Amino acid sequence: MMTTNMNTYNPVELMVVLLSREVRDNEISACGALSHIPAAGMLLAKELHARNAELIILNSIFNPFKTSRQFHYLAQRGELGLFFVSGIQIDQYANYNLHQLGPDHAQPDVRFPGGYGGGLIYYAARRSVAFRTEHTKRSFVENVDYISAAGSSPEDTLRLGGPSKVITPKVTFMFNRKINRLELESIHAGFTLEDIVNNTGFAVSNEHAIQTAEPSELELYTLRNIVRQRMINTNTYAKWAENSLN
Repeated sequence: MMTTNMNTYNPVELMVVLLSREVRDNEISACGALSHIPAAGMLLAKELHARNAELIILNSIFNPFKTSRQFHYLAQRGELGLFFVSGIQIDQYANYNLHQLGPDHAQPDVRFPGGYGGGLIYYAARRSVAFRTEHTKRSFVENVDYISAAGSSPEDTLRLGGPSKVITPKVTFMFNRKINRLELESIHAGFTLEDIVNNTGFAVSNEHAIQTAEPSELELYTLRNIVRQRMINTNTYAKWAENSLN
């Protein structure tokens, strides 16, 4: 457990709070299927600072569409403000891999289901925030084994948006569009720069990184009581919410 002056929180709760802070009022925010943490984060933001935000949580009641095609059309029209994504690997260029591991694409060491439509959304959403619950050298690599979605594109490529940040249990990275690289934005309480360097597979840069603002008492109370109960009542990752948000 991590300690704050007001309360204690676990790594999952920390990530939920940090993701919630990326949601803006009067904007459409979305996450895909099997996205427990960003789903909770969006619901938390709706309670606290983004009352007028429109939320799309696929495979839940918080989804106005009957088909995934309708959701993709929304993104292609440029109406999707924020999308939360994850990957097996994420590299220094904010490329993420959801497909396979190993240098030989024809015969990979491990093959995964991939990400249905994720590559398109990474180009179409105005902002994308990536997250990963594991921060190790195997998950944050110099170059992903397979690019499921690219963090940047050639200048002549039609692209409405791209990556904004990457949030882990240890740090927040920001994506520097001038150099198309991830840079350290803030370090979470309980960790040092040495910890981050030793657990990241690419060079960590930004001497101006600050300490991440810890969850407030209001954020934790709202998450553990209002959001948790709402997820249970609406069967939005209910079992996960019951066990993880406490």
